[in-house]
Amino acid sequence: MKLKIGHLYPELLNLYGDRGNILSLQKRMQWRGIEAEVAEYTLSDKIDFSALDIVFVGGGSDREQLLVCKRLGEIKSEISDYVGDNGVVVAICGGYQLLGHYYKIKDELIEGLSIIDAFTEGGNGRLIGNVVAQTDFLDRPVVGFENHGGRTHIGDHKPLGSVLFGSGNNGADGGEGILHKNVIGTYLHGPLFPKNPHLCDYVIQKALERRGFDTDLAPLDDKIELAANAYIVSRFAPSPNNCECSA
Repeated sequence: MKLKIGHLYPELLNLYGDRGNILSLQKRMQWRGIEAEVAEYTLSDKIDFSALDIVFVGGGSDREQLLVCKRLGEIKSEISDYVGDNGVVVAICGGYQLLGHYYKIKDELIEGLSIIDAFTEGGNGRLIGNVVAQTDFLDRPVVGFENHGGRTHIGDHKPLGSVLFGSGNNGADGGEGILHKNVIGTYLHGPLFPKNPHLCDYVIQKALERRGFDTDLAPLDDKIELAANAYIVSRFAPSPNNCECSA
């Protein structure tokens, strides 16, 4: 059994240790006997999306996003076809913003892929700090760190989770990230997966399901990872509803 992870433009999109998400995916597969191949792509590389099981796009500064934007526009149809075929995508911060229609910074417009019906506009000040979000498909909250000036509006799309602490997509509507088909977009850095092994496994299961493989994952010893998750939850969003999150 083998899954292939495509890491798009890591030389430009790798803020705050986003590459750690690739390592988490790779190791959690390998520990279960699933062969994990990682392919890194530069701006000049041709990408065969039909050969990929998980596509990862990390975060970058506005300058890096501008560099990536043109190239993504050239392969927009291929990415759209991949998503339409239930391809698994994980997009962090800048990568998340590029999935929508545009990111407007003052008088400059960065065109997105329009894979999701969303848009991002710059706001006053940055939204910075720890985030705790409750999903409706995982048994414990998702935690991470946000640092973004853009405010993303996802319309009728489903957010990845409801914000229990932090700002999330725009600091106003109570949502964090997006869950669309097998696409996960989020502002959470840190990186995301080491502190959220349950979300990492969800992504692996979706990739296995798409290929017709068995999605039952052997349990791993996640005491350290879940303790980190539970500490953040208990510190920033203590609630009786989160008592099951203790490691």
